[in-house]
Order: sequence, then structure tokens, then C-alpha cells
Amino acid sequence: MPFAAPGELTFDQGVGLLRQISMFGDPMRRKDLFDLIDVARRLSIPVSITPAATPALTREMLERLNNSGVTGLGLSLDGSCPEKHDGIRGVPGTFARTMDALRWARDLGMPVRVNTLVSAETAPDLPAIHEVLKQYPIARWSLFFLIAVGRGAVLEPLDAAAAEHCMEWIYGIAKSSPFIVATTEAPSYRRVAINEMRAEGLTGEQIKRSPAARSFGIRDGHGIVFISATGDICPAGFLPVPAGNIRKDDLVDIYRSSPLFTALHDPETFHDRYGVCEFRHVCGGSRARAFSASGDPLGQDPLCVHEPRQSATIG
Repeated sequence: MPFAAPGELTFDQGVGLLRQISMFGDPMRRKDLFDLIDVARRLSIPVSITPAATPALTREMLERLNNSGVTGLGLSLDGSCPEKHDGIRGVPGTFARTMDALRWARDLGMPVRVNTLVSAETAPDLPAIHEVLKQYPIARWSLFFLIAVGRGAVLEPLDAAAAEHCMEWIYGIAKSSPFIVATTEAPSYRRVAINEMRAEGLTGEQIKRSPAARSFGIRDGHGIVFISATGDICPAGFLPVPAGNIRKDDLVDIYRSSPLFTALHDPETFHDRYGVCEFRHVCGGSRARAFSASGDPLGQDPLCVHEPRQSATIG
């Protein structure tokens, strides 16, 4: 944009915001962390944790988490070597700590999910990251396609054509990878996977029974709900549009009955081409990216290149 938006933060206010963000800290620094884990276990709620790669991430901490019944560990890896990962993260030493955590988790038998950011800067390094991860018995590699927030975003998202090419590569390696390879905020991958399977000669029923079909369907606000640290009820962590707050609203009622959630439950209500796209029930576009791009959570996902046909089925 050539002009500042009305009420846009000044430079000093932007710096203040960054300093506030840095104060969020690490979940492992909560003094009541293990008490919360104990309560969740008594309620039969599985608990996983995604800690930051700080000095607090020690083998002893992982042993304690494992003994407390944590069912999964999430780690972030955005580069195949210290220069690339630490360069993205902006903190020297995070690559080494992440590698240590992977080794400790392997020794402890903890299930691990690794999250990797997909952007213009990281995409060329994805094959090398995949080779690094193949050395460890991780359960899942989740590739998060960057959602640029505002003009202050430091990294560049892939354009739609490059994203399409990347998704085709992901589909190819997912077939032989020793762990599950999945995407986050890239529902167009489901369309890519369907088209690739059709080209391989799979029938509609075979596609529906494929591993890729497990992720079919709208996810934001539909099977997923996010509650912020201040109690706001949102459709997903990357879609910060509060539909209520647990301090005054009932979570189940908000999920089932609030206008935002009910709209997300029904892709027929989506705007523009998404309401008529033949893939709307298996893909639907990233609602978070649509909101980031236009302020409309039911609008268009700019990462998608597909032009809908009048009607079609998976078969």
C-alpha cells in the first residue's frame, strides 16, 4: 500500500509491540505446567507440548514431561543447518538445541512432530530438511505455509504458482517418506493430491481410502477450536477472530451455534469462487489466509490457483 492505513501503528508503537510479543515466553516456564498436565490427564484429555528451543529445553525437562504422560512433543525446524535455521529464527543456537531435543526424544521414545515453515526463503531447503529428519523416528512432518501478517512480515510467502509446485513435491515425497508428511494452512494440497491420484489411475473410492483423505474437509472452526490465553474462542490459532470468550460464553454453544462457526461448518456459505468450487468440501481454502488477505474469513485464499468447474465429484 502506498499510504498508511488510518490508525496504523507508528514505528515506536511497532517496536513496543515486538517487545510485548517477546514477553509471551515459553510454556515450560509456567510454574503450574505439570499441575495442568495432571488435571488434563484426570479428565482423559491427551496433552502435547510445543516448547521453544531455549536453554529450558533440557533432557531432564523432556524426561519429566514424558513421565507426566505428555503424549507428544512438537519441535520447529526451519533449516537444514545452523546457518539457515538460526538465520530464520534470529537466535543463534536454536538449531543445536532442536537437534539435541530430537535425540533425547528418540532415546525416551517420545512421539515427535516437527513443524517447518514454508516460505520463499525456506522452500529451496525443504529437501535437505527432509533428509535431516529421516535420521530420526519422528511421527509427523508438518509443513506450515506462511501467512504474511501486515507489512511488517519479515519473510516472503510463496506465490500461488510456486506453492502449487511445492505441493506437488510434497505429494511425491509423502508416498515414500518414513514418517507422515502433512501441510498446515495449505488446504489446496488436498486438491493437488486428488489430481495426482486421479492421474495415477486411482478410483474415487481408492482416493477416499488414501492417507491423504484423512485431512479432507474444512478444518478451521470445524473439528478445531482455539482458545487464547485471554479466553477468546477462535476457529483456529491462525484465525484470530473471536466468536466469544470462555469467561462469559459456553464453549460448546459457541462452536455449535455462533454465526462465524456455523458459517465455517458450511462451505456453501463461502464467498466468491469458494462457494461454488467442486473442491469446497475437501479443501475450502485457508480461512486464515483469506482473513489475512482481505479481512473476510469466508473470502478467497490467494494461494489457490484453481478455477472452479460448475460441478464435480472426487470420483
